[in-house]
Amino acid sequence: MSGATKVVTSVKYAYLIGFFALLSGIFYPFIQGGAIDYTILGVVILFVGLAGGILVYKAATSEKRRGVYIGIGFGLIAISLAYILQFTGRSVF
Repeated sequence: MSGATKVVTSVKYAYLIGFFALLSGIFYPFIQGGAIDYTILGVVILFVGLAGGILVYKAATSEKRRGVYIGIGFGLIAISLAYILQFTGRSVF
């Protein structure tokens, strides 16, 4: 990988991290004066799903480790879904 490609990849992932942090409402506790612990938990849950999505994407573009990426990627997405269901008070099973 060249230096320019590494920079573009880093910026891409930094953009995704920032987007998911804002999507989960990182500013809500500061504006409303609420607790920040639920917001941090929401960001972590979204990052687990994001990591799974990135691995599924890499499975589509990789020839060598396609099975590993698909298995771990969908596993992380399922874990993220289970966390969301627990967080909202619904039963996982």
